[in-house]
Amino acid sequence: MSDLSRPPAAKIIAIANQKGGVGKTTTAINLAAALAESGKNILLVDLDPQGNASTGLGIDREDRNYTTYDLLLEDTPLDQVVLKTETKNVSIIPATVDLSSADIELYSNEKRTFLLRDALKQVDIDTFAFDFILIDCPPSLNLLTVNAMVAADSILVPLQSEFFALEGLSQLMLTIREMRESANPNLRIEGIALTMYDSRNNLSQQVEQDARDNLGDLVFKTVIPRNVRVSEAPSFAMPVLSYDPNSKGAVAYRALANEVIKNNAKSLR
Repeated sequence: MSDLSRPPAAKIIAIANQKGGVGKTTTAINLAAALAESGKNILLVDLDPQGNASTGLGIDREDRNYTTYDLLLEDTPLDQVVLKTETKNVSIIPATVDLSSADIELYSNEKRTFLLRDALKQVDIDTFAFDFILIDCPPSLNLLTVNAMVAADSILVPLQSEFFALEGLSQLMLTIREMRESANPNLRIEGIALTMYDSRNNLSQQVEQDARDNLGDLVFKTVIPRNVRVSEAPSFAMPVLSYDPNSKGAVAYRALANEVIKNNAKSLR
C-alpha cells in the first residue's frame, strides 16, 4: 500500500541498450536537459563505469567524491551523492571507474538486484522534489542494468539507425519480460528512440520502417538526427541544448522530451 503522506514519486526511466555506441549517454544527457528546459526537476543517475554522462554534464573527476558506487554499496546518504550541474534543474549522481567492480561485489549481496530501487525510493529523496529520474545504464545486461530495470518505472531504448539494430533489441526485450515476471511487474517500455538518423540515407529509412512495422506505437514519433553539434557538445561538457540551442539535435531532443512528458502526464506531480 502506498504512503499517502508522501508526495508523488518521481518517474524513473532507465535508458538502456546492451549494444554500445547507440547514443545512450547522449540521449540521457540531452533528454535530461530538455525535460529541465520544460520546467521539470531532473536527476540523472550515472550507472555506467565510464562516467561519460558525468563528464558530459561538466562534473570533473576530482569533484566526484561520492558516486553511484557509494550509493549502492556504501549506503552513502543522498545529500552527499547528488550534485548540481551547470544545467539548470539537472542534478546528477556521478560515476567513476570504481563502479566497474560493483558488478562482482553485488553478487555476494542477497538484495543485489534491489539496491538501486531501495536507494531511489527512500524517504530522503522527497526533499529534492524530482519530477524525473533518468538512469544511464552501462552497455551490457549485467547486474547494474538489472538494478536499473528493477528500480525503473519504464525503459527508454535508444536504437541506432543502422543494419542489425533490431536484432540486438530482441535480447533486451527478453530481459525486460523477465523483469516483469520476477522483480518488477509494473515495468513498461517508455519507447524506442531512433538515434543517429540520416534522412538522406536509405538504410536509416529502412531501419525506421522496420522498427515501426515491428514495434508500432512503441517507437517515438521523434527521431534523433545524426548532427555534428550533438557530437561536439560533450567535448565542451554541456548538453547540445546549451551548446547550440537551435541545432537540429537540440530541436529533436526537445520534441522527444515533450513525448516523454505526454506519456507520463497523468502521473506527474
